[in-house]
Amino acid sequence: MALSENDVRAIADYARIALEGEELAQMTSYMNDAVSMLEPVLAYDLPDVEPTFHPIGSLSNVMRGDAEDAERGFTIDEALGNAASSRDRSFRVPSILGEEE
Repeated sequence: MALSENDVRAIADYARIALEGEELAQMTSYMNDAVSMLEPVLAYDLPDVEPTFHPIGSLSNVMRGDAEDAERGFTIDEALGNAASSRDRSFRVPSILGEEE
């Protein structure tokens, strides 16, 4: 399945890459070499193999819901008690983007 220069030109246009003259010929040769390296994969008979959409398969994150821990948790007043500055029940920190109120 060789790619023609028109195929490579269409791919380059889609990728917004400008290829002209010698560059187009070189890229056509390069892409045909890349495609030919993948041809041995087509030799495998794999009709019963399910496609893998994620390298880890069906692994999913196991996360618990948020739960209040009355023994270890702080009230808002306790949390803000040692803050250098606070406002509207939130910590107040210096701006890092250079914008000041």
